[in-house]
Amino acid sequence: MRNYFIAGNWKMHKTRAEAAALAQALVAQLKDGKHKYLVAPSFTALETVGKIVAGTNIMLGAQNMAAEEQGAHTGEVSVLQLKDLGVQAVILGHSERRHLYKEDDALINKKVRLALKHGLEVILCVGELLEEREAGKAEAVCETQTVKGLEGVTAEELKRVTIAYEPVWAIGTGKTATPEDADAIHAFIRKVIGKLYGEAASKSICIQYGGSVKPENAAQLMAKPNIDGALVGGAALKAETFVPIAKFA
Repeated sequence: MRNYFIAGNWKMHKTRAEAAALAQALVAQLKDGKHKYLVAPSFTALETVGKIVAGTNIMLGAQNMAAEEQGAHTGEVSVLQLKDLGVQAVILGHSERRHLYKEDDALINKKVRLALKHGLEVILCVGELLEEREAGKAEAVCETQTVKGLEGVTAEELKRVTIAYEPVWAIGTGKTATPEDADAIHAFIRKVIGKLYGEAASKSICIQYGGSVKPENAAQLMAKPNIDGALVGGAALKAETFVPIAKFA
Protein backbone atom coordinates (compact mmCIF):
# COMPACT_ATOMS: atom_id res chain seq x y z
CA MET A 1 0.00 0.00 0.00
CA ARG A 2 1.48 3.35 -1.05
CA ASN A 3 1.60 6.08 1.57
CA TYR A 4 0.45 9.59 0.61
CA PHE A 5 3.35 12.06 0.44
CA ILE A 6 2.54 15.78 0.73
CA ALA A 7 5.46 18.15 0.12
CA GLY A 8 5.58 21.94 0.31
CA ASN A 9 7.96 23.78 -2.02
CA TRP A 10 8.39 27.29 -0.61
CA LYS A 11 10.36 28.48 -3.67
CA MET A 12 12.07 31.89 -3.30
CA HIS A 13 9.88 33.10 -0.44
CA LYS A 14 10.29 33.78 3.28
CA THR A 15 12.98 35.30 5.46
CA ARG A 16 14.36 33.05 8.19
CA ALA A 17 11.92 34.54 10.73
CA GLU A 18 8.96 33.96 8.41
CA ALA A 19 10.14 30.44 7.60
CA ALA A 20 10.51 29.66 11.31
CA ALA A 21 6.98 30.86 12.04
CA LEU A 22 5.51 28.70 9.26
CA ALA A 23 7.55 25.65 10.27
CA GLN A 24 6.42 25.99 13.91
CA ALA A 25 2.78 26.23 12.84
CA LEU A 26 3.11 23.14 10.62
CA VAL A 27 4.83 21.09 13.32
CA ALA A 28 2.00 21.92 15.74
CA GLN A 29 -0.84 21.34 13.27
CA LEU A 30 0.49 18.23 11.51
CA LYS A 31 1.74 16.29 14.53
CA ASP A 32 -1.27 13.97 14.28
CA GLY A 33 -1.16 13.82 10.46
CA LYS A 34 -1.31 10.34 8.97
CA HIS A 35 0.75 10.91 5.81
CA LYS A 36 4.38 11.56 4.88
CA TYR A 37 5.27 15.28 4.94
CA LEU A 38 8.11 17.45 3.69
CA VAL A 39 8.88 21.16 3.52
CA ALA A 40 11.50 22.62 1.18
CA PRO A 41 12.50 26.15 2.23
CA SER A 42 15.09 28.32 0.46
CA PHE A 43 18.74 27.44 1.08
CA THR A 44 19.06 30.41 3.47
CA ALA A 45 16.33 29.05 5.75
CA LEU A 46 17.31 25.36 5.73
CA GLU A 47 19.22 25.45 9.02
CA THR A 48 16.50 27.48 10.76
CA VAL A 49 13.68 25.23 9.59
CA GLY A 50 15.76 22.08 10.07
CA LYS A 51 16.09 22.74 13.80
CA ILE A 52 12.31 23.19 14.11
CA VAL A 53 11.28 20.06 12.18
CA ALA A 54 14.04 17.80 13.58
CA GLY A 55 12.51 14.79 15.33
CA THR A 56 8.99 15.53 14.01
CA ASN A 57 6.96 13.86 11.27
CA ILE A 58 8.00 16.57 8.77
CA MET A 59 11.06 15.93 6.59
CA LEU A 60 13.48 18.68 5.56
CA GLY A 61 13.90 19.06 1.80
CA ALA A 62 16.02 21.24 -0.47
CA GLN A 63 14.73 22.76 -3.70
CA ASN A 64 17.81 21.96 -5.78
CA MET A 65 21.50 21.06 -5.50
CA ALA A 66 24.68 21.15 -7.55
CA ALA A 67 25.62 18.31 -9.90
CA GLU A 68 29.13 18.17 -8.40
CA GLU A 69 30.09 17.09 -4.91
CA GLN A 70 32.30 20.10 -4.22
CA GLY A 71 34.83 22.40 -5.90
CA ALA A 72 35.06 25.66 -7.83
CA HIS A 73 31.33 26.15 -8.51
CA THR A 74 30.56 29.71 -7.45
CA GLY A 75 26.98 30.16 -6.29
CA GLU A 76 26.16 26.44 -6.13
CA VAL A 77 25.19 24.38 -3.07
CA SER A 78 26.60 20.87 -2.70
CA VAL A 79 25.02 17.65 -1.49
CA LEU A 80 27.59 17.55 1.34
CA GLN A 81 26.50 21.00 2.54
CA LEU A 82 22.84 19.98 2.37
CA LYS A 83 23.45 16.83 4.39
CA ASP A 84 25.39 18.88 6.93
CA LEU A 85 22.20 20.93 7.47
CA GLY A 86 20.08 17.82 8.02
CA VAL A 87 18.43 17.81 4.59
CA GLN A 88 16.77 14.43 3.91
CA ALA A 89 15.42 14.92 0.39
CA VAL A 90 15.94 17.12 -2.64
CA ILE A 91 13.57 18.30 -5.39
CA LEU A 92 15.24 17.91 -8.80
CA GLY A 93 14.15 18.72 -12.35
CA HIS A 94 11.46 21.19 -11.24
CA SER A 95 9.92 22.86 -14.29
CA GLU A 96 11.37 26.22 -13.24
CA ARG A 97 14.86 24.68 -13.25
CA ARG A 98 14.21 23.07 -16.62
CA HIS A 99 12.64 26.02 -18.39
CA LEU A 100 13.92 29.16 -16.66
CA TYR A 101 17.43 27.88 -15.91
CA LYS A 102 17.74 25.56 -18.92
CA GLU A 103 18.67 22.39 -16.99
CA ASP A 104 18.53 19.43 -19.36
CA ASP A 105 17.80 15.76 -18.67
CA ALA A 106 21.50 14.85 -18.53
CA LEU A 107 22.26 17.45 -15.84
CA ILE A 108 19.17 16.50 -13.83
CA ASN A 109 20.14 12.82 -14.03
CA LYS A 110 23.64 13.63 -12.75
CA LYS A 111 22.06 15.38 -9.75
CA VAL A 112 19.63 12.50 -9.14
CA ARG A 113 22.45 9.93 -9.07
CA LEU A 114 24.61 12.12 -6.80
CA ALA A 115 21.76 12.70 -4.33
CA LEU A 116 20.96 8.97 -4.19
CA LYS A 117 24.65 8.08 -3.80
CA HIS A 118 24.69 10.23 -0.67
CA GLY A 119 21.58 8.64 0.81
CA LEU A 120 19.09 11.43 0.14
CA GLU A 121 15.57 10.89 -1.11
CA VAL A 122 14.76 12.48 -4.46
CA ILE A 123 11.58 14.07 -5.81
CA LEU A 124 12.07 13.96 -9.59
CA CYS A 125 9.75 16.39 -11.38
CA VAL A 126 8.43 15.70 -14.88
CA GLY A 127 5.78 17.44 -16.95
CA GLU A 128 4.84 18.98 -20.27
CA LEU A 129 4.39 22.55 -21.50
CA LEU A 130 0.97 23.70 -22.72
CA GLU A 131 2.06 23.58 -26.37
CA GLU A 132 3.37 20.03 -25.87
CA ARG A 133 0.04 18.94 -24.38
CA GLU A 134 -1.91 20.60 -27.20
CA ALA A 135 0.33 18.85 -29.75
CA GLY A 136 -0.49 15.48 -28.16
CA LYS A 137 3.05 15.06 -26.79
CA ALA A 138 2.33 15.00 -23.04
CA GLU A 139 3.05 11.28 -22.65
CA ALA A 140 6.17 11.38 -24.82
CA VAL A 141 7.62 14.31 -22.85
CA CYS A 142 6.92 12.65 -19.49
CA GLU A 143 8.39 9.35 -20.69
CA THR A 144 11.60 10.98 -21.90
CA GLN A 145 12.04 12.98 -18.70
CA THR A 146 11.37 9.90 -16.55
CA VAL A 147 13.62 7.52 -18.49
CA LYS A 148 16.51 9.99 -18.82
CA GLY A 149 16.11 11.26 -15.26
CA LEU A 150 16.43 7.72 -13.87
CA GLU A 151 19.28 6.54 -16.10
CA GLY A 152 21.77 4.57 -14.01
CA VAL A 153 19.45 4.46 -10.97
CA THR A 154 19.26 0.96 -9.50
CA ALA A 155 16.06 -0.78 -8.42
CA GLU A 156 17.22 -0.44 -4.81
CA GLU A 157 17.85 3.30 -5.21
CA LEU A 158 14.46 3.74 -6.88
CA LYS A 159 12.87 3.02 -3.47
CA ARG A 160 14.12 6.49 -2.45
CA VAL A 161 12.67 8.24 -5.52
CA THR A 162 9.29 9.95 -5.77
CA ILE A 163 8.10 11.16 -9.17
CA ALA A 164 6.19 14.46 -9.21
CA TYR A 165 4.04 15.03 -12.29
CA GLU A 166 3.65 18.76 -12.76
CA PRO A 167 2.04 19.96 -15.98
CA VAL A 168 3.97 23.19 -16.54
CA TRP A 169 0.85 25.03 -17.70
CA ALA A 170 -0.78 24.40 -14.30
CA ILE A 171 1.99 25.75 -12.07
CA GLY A 172 1.13 29.03 -10.40
CA THR A 173 -1.51 29.73 -13.06
CA GLY A 174 -4.56 28.65 -11.09
CA LYS A 175 -5.26 26.11 -13.85
CA THR A 176 -5.24 22.50 -12.69
CA ALA A 177 -5.27 19.38 -14.78
CA THR A 178 -8.60 17.67 -14.12
CA PRO A 179 -8.23 14.78 -11.66
CA GLU A 180 -8.94 12.47 -14.63
CA ASP A 181 -6.24 14.06 -16.84
CA ALA A 182 -3.72 13.96 -14.01
CA ASP A 183 -4.52 10.35 -13.15
CA ALA A 184 -4.13 9.30 -16.80
CA ILE A 185 -0.58 10.69 -16.92
CA HIS A 186 0.22 9.19 -13.51
CA ALA A 187 -0.96 5.80 -14.79
CA PHE A 188 1.21 6.25 -17.88
CA ILE A 189 4.30 7.14 -15.78
CA ARG A 190 3.62 4.04 -13.68
CA LYS A 191 3.72 1.99 -16.90
CA VAL A 192 7.05 3.57 -17.84
CA ILE A 193 8.45 2.60 -14.40
CA GLY A 194 7.08 -0.92 -14.98
CA LYS A 195 8.99 -1.18 -18.26
CA LEU A 196 12.19 0.02 -16.60
CA TYR A 197 12.01 -1.76 -13.24
CA GLY A 198 9.19 -4.30 -13.32
CA GLU A 199 5.62 -4.48 -12.06
CA ALA A 200 6.37 -4.46 -8.33
CA ALA A 201 8.31 -1.19 -8.66
CA SER A 202 5.55 0.36 -10.77
CA LYS A 203 2.97 -0.49 -8.10
CA SER A 204 5.07 0.74 -5.19
CA ILE A 205 6.51 4.02 -6.56
CA CYS A 206 4.95 7.18 -5.17
CA ILE A 207 3.80 9.65 -7.84
CA GLN A 208 2.81 13.11 -6.63
CA TYR A 209 0.76 15.67 -8.52
CA GLY A 210 2.00 19.26 -8.64
CA GLY A 211 0.26 22.20 -10.27
CA SER A 212 -2.11 24.58 -8.46
CA VAL A 213 -3.03 22.08 -5.73
CA LYS A 214 -5.39 23.83 -3.30
CA PRO A 215 -7.51 22.83 -0.28
CA GLU A 216 -10.53 22.84 -2.63
CA ASN A 217 -9.17 20.25 -5.07
CA ALA A 218 -6.77 18.15 -2.97
CA ALA A 219 -9.24 15.44 -1.93
CA GLN A 220 -10.52 14.94 -5.51
CA LEU A 221 -6.96 14.58 -6.81
CA MET A 222 -5.90 12.22 -4.02
CA ALA A 223 -8.98 10.05 -4.59
CA LYS A 224 -7.58 8.95 -7.96
CA PRO A 225 -5.94 5.50 -7.96
CA ASN A 226 -2.56 6.61 -9.35
CA ILE A 227 -2.11 9.90 -7.45
CA ASP A 228 -0.12 9.37 -4.26
CA GLY A 229 0.36 12.88 -2.94
CA ALA A 230 1.08 16.46 -3.89
CA LEU A 231 4.01 18.76 -4.50
CA VAL A 232 2.46 22.03 -3.37
CA GLY A 233 3.74 25.50 -4.34
CA GLY A 234 1.72 28.63 -3.58
CA ALA A 235 -0.62 26.94 -1.13
CA ALA A 236 2.38 25.69 0.89
CA LEU A 237 3.27 29.23 1.95
CA LYS A 238 0.55 29.50 4.61
CA ALA A 239 -0.40 26.98 7.28
CA GLU A 240 -4.10 27.67 6.69
CA THR A 241 -3.84 26.48 3.06
CA PHE A 242 -1.16 23.78 3.41
CA VAL A 243 -2.59 21.97 6.45
CA PRO A 244 -6.00 21.21 4.83
CA ILE A 245 -4.15 19.74 1.82
CA ALA A 246 -1.84 17.75 4.09
CA LYS A 247 -4.82 16.41 6.06
CA PHE A 248 -7.20 15.97 3.10
CA ALA A 249 -10.10 13.66 3.93
